[in-house]
Amino acid sequence: MLSLQSLLPLRCLNAITAGWQNLIARMRDPYRPELHYMRGPGPKWRAKHPVHAASAG
Repeated sequence: MLSLQSLLPLRCLNAITAGWQNLIARMRDPYRPELHYMRGPGPKWRAKHPVHAASAG
């Protein structure tokens, strides 16, 4: 039967291993949500809001 003191190093090693696996999985994840977000106003917004010439000077 294993004692509590003999299980602590195994738990620590298990936590470290899980942390490394999580880090590697995050680094290899090709999904970048910032590439899928709206990038600005679309054609309907541009039709409703005409561009006014800025005054120079």
